[in-house]
Amino acid sequence: MIPFSEELRSRLKANLSAHTRREYDPRGRRHAAVAVVLVDSNSQRHDHEPLSPADIDALIEPGISGPDEQRRLDGRMVGVAGGAAFLLCRRPARMNRHAGQWALPGGRLEEGETPLEAALRELHEELGLRLSPDSLIGFLDDYPTRSGYVITPIVLWGEADPELVASPDEVLAVYRIGLRALVDAIPRLISIPESERPVLQLPLGNDLLHPPTAAILYQLRQVGWFGHTGERVDHLEQPVFAWR
Repeated sequence: MIPFSEELRSRLKANLSAHTRREYDPRGRRHAAVAVVLVDSNSQRHDHEPLSPADIDALIEPGISGPDEQRRLDGRMVGVAGGAAFLLCRRPARMNRHAGQWALPGGRLEEGETPLEAALRELHEELGLRLSPDSLIGFLDDYPTRSGYVITPIVLWGEADPELVASPDEVLAVYRIGLRALVDAIPRLISIPESERPVLQLPLGNDLLHPPTAAILYQLRQVGWFGHTGERVDHLEQPVFAWR
C-alpha cells in the first residue's frame, strides 16, 4: 500500500506544480469542478461493498473479451482499499443525468464561484466533508465532456479518517479506493464505432471506470504519482452511455 503521509502530499504537489495544465474556455458549455480527495483507508474497515447485488446496476461494458470477463465485472468495488486513497462515488440510479455511474464528488459552478470554491462546496453538500482552501494540492487538466461540460479536476488533501455523510439524492455509496490499486491497474484502450477516439477503460475492483472519471484518475496516476508531466487525457473518448 501507499502510506497516507506528508511525503505523499509533497510528491503529488511537486508533480502537479511541474505540470502545465491544459485549460478549456467554458463559454458555450457548462463549467463544473470535481474533487479528487486524498484520505487514508484501512483494508479491513473500508474494503467492502455496502450494496447488495440487486442494488448494483452493472452496465454491459464495451470491449469485453468474453462471458468470463463479463461475469467477473459484477460492479462490486472490492479489493481496493488500504493506505492512501481517493474518494469515489456511485451515483443513484434514479438521477436524471449519469445515473448509476462512477463519479468524483463535484458539480456545476454557481455564479461567481471559482472551480476551487465549487469543488469544496460540492464536497460538503455531497459527502458532508468540509475542507478549507488550504487543502489544495493542485489541478489536473480540464476535460470537455460529450454532455456539454468542461470539468476542472481539483486534487485536495483530506483528513486521515474523515466522517462521510453521503447525500442520498446525489450519492448511492462512497468508497475509498487505495492509490496502490490505481497505480497497479492496467488501463486499456478500446475502439467504438461511434468515434475515432479511443475509449479508456480503467479496471478497479470488479468494474471498469470510463472517462471522464477514468481520464481524471488516469492523469492523477500518470502525472501526480509517476511524474509524467505533460501527459494529456482530453483525447480519450467516453463510452456512448456517458454521452447524455
